[in-house]
Amino acid sequence: MKPMQAASTITRRHVLKGASSLALGALLPGCGGAASTTASSAPSNNTNPQPAPTGALTQASVTVTASAAGAIGAAFAGLSYEKSALYENPYLFNGTNSNLIGMFKRLGTGVLRIGGNSVDRNVWNASGAGHTSGQIAPADVAALAAFVKATGWQCIYGINLGGSATGATTPALAAAEVAYAAQQFGTSLLGVEIGNECDLYGNTGGYYAGNWTLTMFESLWSQYRSAIAAAAPGVAFTGSASSYRLYWTVPFGQTMTSSELSLLTHHYYRGDGTSPTSTAALLISADPTLVSTCSTLNAGAAGSGIPYRMAECNSFYNSGASGVSNSYASSLWVIDFLFNCAQGGAGGVNLHGGGNGTGYTPIADSAGQVVQARPEFYGILLFTLAGAGTLYQTAVSAGTLNVTAYTVKSASGGLKLILINKDSTQNVQAVVSLPQTVNTATLLEMTQLTTGNTGPSLAATSGVTIQGASVNADGTFTPGTPYTLAAGSSQVTCYVPALSAVLLQLSS
Repeated sequence: MKPMQAASTITRRHVLKGASSLALGALLPGCGGAASTTASSAPSNNTNPQPAPTGALTQASVTVTASAAGAIGAAFAGLSYEKSALYENPYLFNGTNSNLIGMFKRLGTGVLRIGGNSVDRNVWNASGAGHTSGQIAPADVAALAAFVKATGWQCIYGINLGGSATGATTPALAAAEVAYAAQQFGTSLLGVEIGNECDLYGNTGGYYAGNWTLTMFESLWSQYRSAIAAAAPGVAFTGSASSYRLYWTVPFGQTMTSSELSLLTHHYYRGDGTSPTSTAALLISADPTLVSTCSTLNAGAAGSGIPYRMAECNSFYNSGASGVSNSYASSLWVIDFLFNCAQGGAGGVNLHGGGNGTGYTPIADSAGQVVQARPEFYGILLFTLAGAGTLYQTAVSAGTLNVTAYTVKSASGGLKLILINKDSTQNVQAVVSLPQTVNTATLLEMTQLTTGNTGPSLAATSGVTIQGASVNADGTFTPGTPYTLAAGSSQVTCYVPALSAVLLQLSS
């Protein structure tokens, strides 16, 4: 998994503007908001009222205004995998892996990014048999393309640049690989990414250790781009796939035109997974630099006319923090992260993963087969259920509690509101004031419970559900009947239990 460079000690913040459609929307009825208090006092139109949580209850107010705060477009939520997965896990990405295909489809339409550190450690072998370490052969690419087409997603395809330092790869080899990939992917190829975290190539142990600058990178990148463009006319390019250095990403984008670069890409991790400070408490706390990073990226993207995407990201780098990145804390964190990126103007996010280790991955796999949806997957899923649309300004007043809220206005006029309560003991009763009257309102709850426990635990690595249902290994998911809330006004009241997230679906 990724990244492994110890030099990346700065928190990486990245944002994308854009969007995530949803696959589960068809399963879930639309909702609308109105004033409601407790289950016992709920009016008769509440056919399945939300039960009042047991324990301490804090009152909170949420105010939604019809002022745009960003946008979520199609294919916002995506995934990222190491390129080595093409030969190390030959049964993972192919057109017949129905379980993994189902897991991808569960998130709606998206973007799969193939890259990571391993992208610079393999070379194209046009006559290779495939499934060979360090080589990418036609069979590997064809299998990946078949998989992507089966999911209905698109792919950002990474190409080796670091190997140019030793002559292991060349612009001609890269061009031959992309020409074949473009033929196999067709319109499913979103773009080609040349190199991975090239800003680190000059670090000790890097491909160009001690002798590397942005100017040198831009020159080498242009050589590869020119050769690829000649061999595969019309293919789009993304970059610079920087690790965290904004002073690398933004200037790189400023040297490009929209005809040369279709997507500006950057990476984000909250911190080092090997550090003792990389805790669940840190993960679910507000990241003070994420907003500023996104602001810088957004301004750079606007100045160049090239949209940006967080093309690789997750909780903590060095494959994550064991017991944190694979815990329920990641379910709650990733919802905030995705919305923060959208608010910051990003066009999308690719959450890195793969394998069955104790670090991060939305989908755990072993020997090419899906093992399970990890806790993080549930947070991504809840986000995609909010759908595409315009983000509305949403303010929360909950005292000192760690409560956040986001509202999406869909093209059809309905509102989807997500509230996240990250306090471990305090339940919340939220009164939500809306900019429009709603006639129907329903609620889905994401929570966690381990057998024998009485409540959720941030440290739990299983037991996450949405409306009482878990996601099966083939991506199937049958949530329980949504709770109904009182409707008919511009206010709705609901509960947000401790360590939970709720999705309100509101329609006029």
